[in-house]
This record gives sequence, C-alpha cells and structure tokens, in this order.
Amino acid sequence: MRYRYLCRYCGHNLGEINQEHITETQLGFHFLTPQERQTIISKDDGGNTVVHVLCDYCKEALDLHPELSLIGNPLQ
Repeated sequence: MRYRYLCRYCGHNLGEINQEHITETQLGFHFLTPQERQTIISKDDGGNTVVHVLCDYCKEALDLHPELSLIGNPLQ
C-alpha cells in the first residue's frame, strides 16, 4: 500500500511510503481520534492513502499569523 503525505494548506508533496506490510499502528494513526482521522486521512482515486499534514513553511506562516487558520486554504 502507498501512503502519500501532502501539506493540507499548500498541497506540497512531502513524501511517500510504499510498503506492503506497514500497519497504521506503525505509522502512528492509532493515536488519532475518529474526527482527526476523518480530517487528516483520505483515499485518492487509485486507492492509496493520503495523509494531510503541515509542511514547515506553512507551519511557520501559521505560527506567525494564526488568523490564517480561519481561512480555508490561505496559502494556496
């Protein structure tokens, strides 16, 4: 299975894991609440798992300007 990590704000591809025998527990997904899972994890058209996280650039921008988090995708 393939796990792609994308920035949820700018859409930048942060990397991917392409291993057959990796579990969601190994990736730390079991620490997420059901609501967090619904927000952070999705499937693409190919059936791969997409994990929406923050890149360093967007995290820094949001740390400096927290009001940006009130806008849908402010950095696109």
